[in-house]
Amino acid sequence: MYKILEKTPLNPTVTKMVVEAPLVAKKAEPGQFIIFRASEDGERIPLTIADYDREAGTVTIIFQIVGGATMELNTLNAGDSIVDFVGPLGTPSRLDGIKKVAVVGGGVGCAIAYPTAKKLHELGAEVHSVIGFRSQDLVILEKEFEAVSDQVVKMSDDGTWGEKGLVTNALEKLIEAGNQYDEVIAIGPLIMMKFVCKLTEKYNIKTTVSMNPIMIDGTGMCGGCRLTVGGETKFACVDGPDFDGHKVDFDEAMKRGAMYRDFEAHAREAACELLNKEVK
Repeated sequence: MYKILEKTPLNPTVTKMVVEAPLVAKKAEPGQFIIFRASEDGERIPLTIADYDREAGTVTIIFQIVGGATMELNTLNAGDSIVDFVGPLGTPSRLDGIKKVAVVGGGVGCAIAYPTAKKLHELGAEVHSVIGFRSQDLVILEKEFEAVSDQVVKMSDDGTWGEKGLVTNALEKLIEAGNQYDEVIAIGPLIMMKFVCKLTEKYNIKTTVSMNPIMIDGTGMCGGCRLTVGGETKFACVDGPDFDGHKVDFDEAMKRGAMYRDFEAHAREAACELLNKEVK
């Protein structure tokens, strides 16, 4: 059992939890993830490690409340415990040698982008962060990005926060202004990462993306997280989650990601009904 030490709502649909998991915290690195079960009968799903404190023995997770498993997790509070919290899984992000980088985060993907930006800052790199959200009420980790970035560009779809527009608009402005990046790291919705990669390919800038497909066991055996990279089949849980964005077949990944949309909707409805019964 893994005790929840802190629970903080970051916006109406995103929650941050600090979990007591000393063995995971001891080995965790940016880019890695855990697989949790909120209860004995709960679904196994992956969550990227948003932060860790080796001395305190804690791991921070940030999750969007979108399906049955995350709805169940969100019913737990500080003092409660999570049944399973397995990790760290996946290959750590390769960040050594990067001198100047643009970290691009979209929506809840900023929770994954932040530890990467933080680690690069600690390694002495010049970090330019471009973070985008649909609107101001969905913004997360603004101050955290400011603390680890030499420059932060804030974008929103509706113009209620930062500049109005897409993260690709902001990134292209930075490139056109003469910034020569060793690498662009993009983390967010698949469609966002696809178009970031189309942009950077035009400028011949190395680009890494973090893929988060359907995942069950986290060891490469189930095959649920397979994707095509450079014409070869890869497994996000063991080969990734970071991949060369210019080689990822995003169209295939988006098609596979939509396969279980109806199932997820039914699971969400069932979880809502269960929670309503418990409240009554």
